[in-house]
Amino acid sequence: MRYVLVGTGNISNTYVAALDERSGSELVGCVSRRGRALPAAPDLPCWPDLASVDRPFDAVILATPNGLHHQGAIEAAELGKHVLTEKPLDIAVVAMDKMTEACRAAGVTLGVCFQRRTSPDNRVVKALLDDGQLGRVFAADLSAKFYRDQGYYDSGDYRGGMALDGGGPFMQQACHNLDLYAWFFGLPEQVVSMLGTFAHQIEAEDHGAALMRHGNGMIGTVVASTATRPGFSARLEVHTDRGSFTLTDDSISFWDIEGLANPGRQDFQYAHDGATSASVTDTSAHQAIIEDFEAAVREGREPLAGAASARLTTELILQIYRERV
Repeated sequence: MRYVLVGTGNISNTYVAALDERSGSELVGCVSRRGRALPAAPDLPCWPDLASVDRPFDAVILATPNGLHHQGAIEAAELGKHVLTEKPLDIAVVAMDKMTEACRAAGVTLGVCFQRRTSPDNRVVKALLDDGQLGRVFAADLSAKFYRDQGYYDSGDYRGGMALDGGGPFMQQACHNLDLYAWFFGLPEQVVSMLGTFAHQIEAEDHGAALMRHGNGMIGTVVASTATRPGFSARLEVHTDRGSFTLTDDSISFWDIEGLANPGRQDFQYAHDGATSASVTDTSAHQAIIEDFEAAVREGREPLAGAASARLTTELILQIYRERV
């Protein structure tokens, strides 16, 4: 497929590299609000908007700030182009509704780059949970204690704000981890959260915790932070009536489930954990998301992270923000 990359900020470098590694996938140029060429591909053409693109293309990749995703998706859908957006789907329910409906009405595919879903261990855990093979889950504890310095937030006037970022680490850095939580367990019925700003000069939170109860009785906890120096690996500890397991940075690091051998891929390791930096050097997971997206278009199916599934992540985060005490 041929892509136009919308947005030329830091994350655009990741998509340039990922597409460069994929045979049959081509980046034809970019769209930039500020007329800025792609840092990783400065020789490619750059247009002010999608309507100005004068080369054939099939899909867009949205690498704009979170709160602008719906705008790019609607514009692409009106041109009949498929849409793969950087996470999250968007930061507001009404925005997600509008972009989803626009893509549905245009008959184009809408996918979200929640690339951690492509991890072999995450996928096998998802399958085991869906099949009920892990027993009754009664507790799930997520820790996403990362660190970003003030320079990170100062690098973009939208960073750490509510209007475009949509929040602090819950909506931004820990979004991938909360996506796995929502993908595995769905949305809770009750949420109580406490959020604060401790280490940065930003509008949103930089540290917080939430306590959640699900309809089946499961109790979940999550801590998300960009204030916990020096930054730690993300961990999801799950406890069931048949035992326990732990996922650390998308790999099964502990397994003790009665009657089930550890299904983890010991040879798998995703190099980017997000604990200390937003930079991505290992694009293999992004390549996997693009591969699945293209297959979804060919096969007329939902992508691995389609709109209906991906919106749950934003809904969960909005619950956490709404129920703060």
